[in-house]
Amino acid sequence: MDTSDPAARAAAAEHAVRTRHLRRVWPMPGTALGRSGWPPSFGQRLHWHWNYWWQAHLLDCLVDAQLRAPNPGRAQVIDRFVRSVHRRNFGTWVNEYYDDIAWLGLALQRVHALKLSTVDDALTAIDARLHEGWTDDLGGGIWWRRGDRFKNAPSNGPAAIFHARQGDATRARALTQWLTTTLVDPDTGLVRDGIRADSGELVKNIYTYCQGVYLGACLEQSEMDSAARTVRAVSVHLAPDNVLRGQGGGDGGLFAAILARYLALAVPRLPDPESGLARRIVLSSADACWQGAVVAPGGPLFSAEWSRPVPPLPLGAVPERDLSVQTGAWMLLEAAATVP
Repeated sequence: MDTSDPAARAAAAEHAVRTRHLRRVWPMPGTALGRSGWPPSFGQRLHWHWNYWWQAHLLDCLVDAQLRAPNPGRAQVIDRFVRSVHRRNFGTWVNEYYDDIAWLGLALQRVHALKLSTVDDALTAIDARLHEGWTDDLGGGIWWRRGDRFKNAPSNGPAAIFHARQGDATRARALTQWLTTTLVDPDTGLVRDGIRADSGELVKNIYTYCQGVYLGACLEQSEMDSAARTVRAVSVHLAPDNVLRGQGGGDGGLFAAILARYLALAVPRLPDPESGLARRIVLSSADACWQGAVVAPGGPLFSAEWSRPVPPLPLGAVPERDLSVQTGAWMLLEAAATVP
């Protein structure tokens, strides 16, 4: 795979994911969602396996592609996709997980900005549900899911970005401040996973996901010192040789890509040296991801660990089969195509 053009790489990733994963639902005409695996199992063919937040990121990537290369056909797919999420989610825009809801909200905000579908009711429902998640337990913040006793970066980070883009600066600022005071490690600058209300236990696991959503929240509110600190921490701890570490398949297949998206947004916003650090990480990760891919039906198949090549085909029980992994690679390559 020899192209060095970032836009061409992103286009190839789009074609591969759409060819292998995007299908009608049940199979109703005028619908489109991503199958969770390739080659798909019987249940995945019927979209029984419903990964709501994977679909939100797939929608976000379709919007990335529409910004990169506007196309009426893709615009129609995006509109169908939005309506299909509502159908497959049994006539509602929300579920029990506040992080999932926030991710769909962020994608739909971009759909709304480009007038690609009618999403006003969806944004209203998501906004209301995210506000419902806030409590004063543990000093504020929202829960990971309804009825839970765990507050974490994966829910509070994207919610902060969503509220900031909705114009609710007060809630966005409160969420970001909660993250800063509760989960940022003062020694490393890294964002820890979460905290349990019943025991007060601080869950110190470090995920690329958490760094990405915190960085995005800081950028959205022009908290540049915190954003710069996060970029430095990522460079030191999570990007050996400037390539972001993967975290397997399943949900982990999206983690590094989420960070790459917000690192790319940081490049034009931050001064050097942090701007240069963010740029190198995104572009080096994209180069490694591209070089490690193999040719498969529909286009390149990407590794779950960008610093290593895809295992030999045919695929067995490997993370590369997951929609999350392939969408994550597509997201990275779209991010790299925007970096100045």
